[in-house]
Amino acid sequence: MMILRTKIYVLLAAAAFLAPAASAQVIDMKGSFLRQEQKRDSVLIGDQLDYGVKLESIVEGTSFRFEDFSKGFMDSVEVVSPEWQGDTLKTWKEGGKKLFDAEFYVKITSFEEGSYLLRPLSLLRRLPGDSRVDTLVFDPQSLQVKTFQIDTAAYKPHDIKGQIRYPLTFKELLPYMGSLLILAFIAAALIRYLRKRRGIKVGGLSEEPAHITALRKLDHWRGSKYWAPDKQKQFYSGVTDTLREYMAARYGIDAMESTTAEIFADLKDKDIPRELFDQTKKLFETSDFVKFAKMTVSDEDNAKVLPTAVKFVTDTYQTEVDAEAGTQGPREEGAEHSEAEKPEEDNSRFMPHDNV
Repeated sequence: MMILRTKIYVLLAAAAFLAPAASAQVIDMKGSFLRQEQKRDSVLIGDQLDYGVKLESIVEGTSFRFEDFSKGFMDSVEVVSPEWQGDTLKTWKEGGKKLFDAEFYVKITSFEEGSYLLRPLSLLRRLPGDSRVDTLVFDPQSLQVKTFQIDTAAYKPHDIKGQIRYPLTFKELLPYMGSLLILAFIAAALIRYLRKRRGIKVGGLSEEPAHITALRKLDHWRGSKYWAPDKQKQFYSGVTDTLREYMAARYGIDAMESTTAEIFADLKDKDIPRELFDQTKKLFETSDFVKFAKMTVSDEDNAKVLPTAVKFVTDTYQTEVDAEAGTQGPREEGAEHSEAEKPEEDNSRFMPHDNV
């Protein structure tokens, strides 16, 4: 017994059929059908078909009981699923009663080539308000199953073909391209923001002049608190690294990756006063001894470190300004002091203060 669902109405099979009454009839019916699921001119091995019956003018409330094919259908023909399926085709009212046309079917298939006369379909029917159970027997259909003909003489086996790969179109790539552009824009904005916070332009150039950056960093090392033996390496590294950055920006040399000898070999042909050149070179050499030979420097020599570094930055920057302004030649009278009369620059703020 089963409950049959139709597309529009639900047709309920009887909960239980009583034993057929003496007046029950066996009625020969027409209207069986065999329909391919895939429409083509022949049935091939493995094709599925709907094998069923069509009933017309069914009175609402009629009960049916269908054959059970769970134990098999017939030789060489199999039922894909033993459950019957039903579709309501048409509904209408007549004489105060609801009537409808419907079809009921099972899916069958065959895996052997040949012609088959299918077994006739039958079902039990009980009309509403009637205890009689009639047996409806429908005319059988024939099935012819074909297979592919293979010419064994000319047959040549081939490898399994790989998956077909279709070329990507611009429309398919457009969402990915848009996503990449958005990510690139976000990354560029983030890099620009981070570099701006660190005082660096996107091109790697400082937003402030190199000498201002150097003087600001040198001001950090003011005071004698860095002169202790255990802090001298940090002190000398900080001062010389600041000068290296300034030299790289001012003269365009690879000061950050060069040794002391290489740096001052590159600075020989630059417009740097000899005395200042020698003092700065000595500062770098002392720094090398402190960093690599663990040398301890006296407070007297430590006090000269920052003034020497500041003088190198300010004097070399002033030379650049004078060169750009075209004031390298004789100066106007009273405009500035001569080199011999030039007052010594006040670097007292870079001298040590114990209270810092």
